[in-house]
Amino acid sequence: MALAMLPLAGLAQQKAAQPGAAASQKATKPVLGKRAHARAAAVKPLPSYGQLAGLHAGRDSLQLKSSVALVVDQDTKEVLFSKNEQAVLPIASLTKLMTGLLISEAHLPMEEPITITQADVDTEKGSTSRLAVGTELSRGELLHLALMSSENRAAHALGRTYPGGLTAFISLMNARARMIGMNDTVYVEPTGLSSKNQSSATDLATLVNVAYGDATLRELSTSGSHQVAVGKRTLQFNNTNRLVKNPAWDIGLQKTGYISEAGQCLVMQARVAGRKLIMVFLDSAGKLTRIADAERVRKWIENNPQARFKGAPLASRASDRLIVSN
Repeated sequence: MALAMLPLAGLAQQKAAQPGAAASQKATKPVLGKRAHARAAAVKPLPSYGQLAGLHAGRDSLQLKSSVALVVDQDTKEVLFSKNEQAVLPIASLTKLMTGLLISEAHLPMEEPITITQADVDTEKGSTSRLAVGTELSRGELLHLALMSSENRAAHALGRTYPGGLTAFISLMNARARMIGMNDTVYVEPTGLSSKNQSSATDLATLVNVAYGDATLRELSTSGSHQVAVGKRTLQFNNTNRLVKNPAWDIGLQKTGYISEAGQCLVMQARVAGRKLIMVFLDSAGKLTRIADAERVRKWIENNPQARFKGAPLASRASDRLIVSN
């Protein structure tokens, strides 16, 4: 398959027409302001890279809403289900799984206090955070929030305070990826806010398998909620993956992600019908569809315990590599 280069810069911005073109110019500024606000709210988000590449046009036997999916038996490495698994796309906060792996493997003091600074404020997407500049939390608490509730400032602070600084940390992220065979993966920062953080479902399955071997990542990523003391307040953070509280699921490791360029993303290690599975869902169409896709896969496996993918094995499909980038 030829490489697909799809620049986002050429996307036309949707502009709603001014309501009531012949309306009197006597309308007050506050009214016009409300109308402008309503028009802005009605503008749809930019399409994901997967949508631009036409990946959503294809249908699969499970009718998944994710344009990319991969289900692997963790013990046998058998591919049970595969869909565009070689496509290289933005991965959003799935990035934080590598960030957490490096922090845990470094055996840095988890009780060491780290202060959120202006450098940790998101200038990529302008996202907000409840961790105000000046907030001081332990490294362990920041790691917990980054993995469980996908806290961006927490993840950035972990990378920034790594020995050698942020540049050294990003280099290590890429080196660790190569070390474990993630050859289609690139990291440029530790949060996932940048669309230049990209990977494939095949690579991410590899990462989940390695990360699952770390007890700290298993525990923190599957925690349902966590409270932290910030000054005189106690803030509660919840897991971004509602399935961790669902008794029908036995999840050993998980991470969610979302930016408009990546769509809704989810990776998990879970036991289904007695099998340890690694699931990867990228570029899902809606806020809840990645969860629905995981449910579809679980029910499929439960109803077909010996289910296996009928297509060609991954090794013979390496030529089906698709890169979607800006």
